Amino acid sequence: MRNSILALLLTAGLTQAATHHILCAGLGGEPDYDTRFTSLVTDAQKLLVSPGDTVTALTGAQSSKDSLRAAIAKAIAAASPDDTLVITLIGHGTFDGTEYRFNIPGPDLTAAELDQWLAPARARIVVVLATSASGGAIATLRHPNRVIISATRSGTEKNAVVFSRFWVDALRDAAADSDKNESVSALEAFRFAALKTTRYYETLKRLATEHPVIEDTGKADAVADPSPQNGQGLLASRTPIARFGSVQKALADPAKQALLKRKETVEQAIDKLKYEKAALPIADYRKQLAALLLQLAQIQEEIEK
Repeated sequence: MRNSILALLLTAGLTQAATHHILCAGLGGEPDYDTRFTSLVTDAQKLLVSPGDTVTALTGAQSSKDSLRAAIAKAIAAASPDDTLVITLIGHGTFDGTEYRFNIPGPDLTAAELDQWLAPARARIVVVLATSASGGAIATLRHPNRVIISATRSGTEKNAVVFSRFWVDALRDAAADSDKNESVSALEAFRFAALKTTRYYETLKRLATEHPVIEDTGKADAVADPSPQNGQGLLASRTPIARFGSVQKALADPAKQALLKRKETVEQAIDKLKYEKAALPIADYRKQLAALLLQLAQIQEEIEK
């Protein structure tokens, strides 16, 4: 176990992996929702701009199926196996008991079509379904090396969702960075947005009409509370989607990009170790964790110089 972690650290590449974001605002059906969905995508686009990454935002007439397919194909062609492709759909969705559809100008996008478009990708994929009825798409989209995040746990939760608002908030709010490493992972963003969604309904004293879930093993049911116990969340925890502070600045400095790569590799090793804690003698676990935390502190010190 210890050797495998050391191997992971020693074989890490020296180039910073890139994240390719594609954001799409669906049809609102009425002016208020049209404005809301477009504003969320525009806000997310501004927040996600980062050296080395790409951000494509589709709104209005550009949110068509052809435009979305072309954007995904372009990102897949540009992405290396070490990169991450994040697809974020914000709007209304429907589910007829068999098929999920994302409502966009022209023909709607089905989950089966999106799955087909993503099939050639070598990069890690995060799909954020910030729409109503999105839970109906999970079974179709789940796949190894994919993180699927859904605003609803099933296709029967059909009301407009607030999860999308809180997902975008996670990209700007340092509180989403729970481990304070100046990088928000897909898991941290999910937990932040899901908690905010729950509190929203509690504050209004309303029955919740959406229950966010996540699936990142490619073979299990989505869950609301990912943990080592249910096996969900490891891939998402190792997938950064937004960066703050010194990490954001360091991305623009070629001399520090190798340090950032090492930092993310050590953080991934820590996450992996935590998921394997139950299978290790407690003394071994603590020893390995202490060594990794020391490396992390040393790398962070170098980044901040």
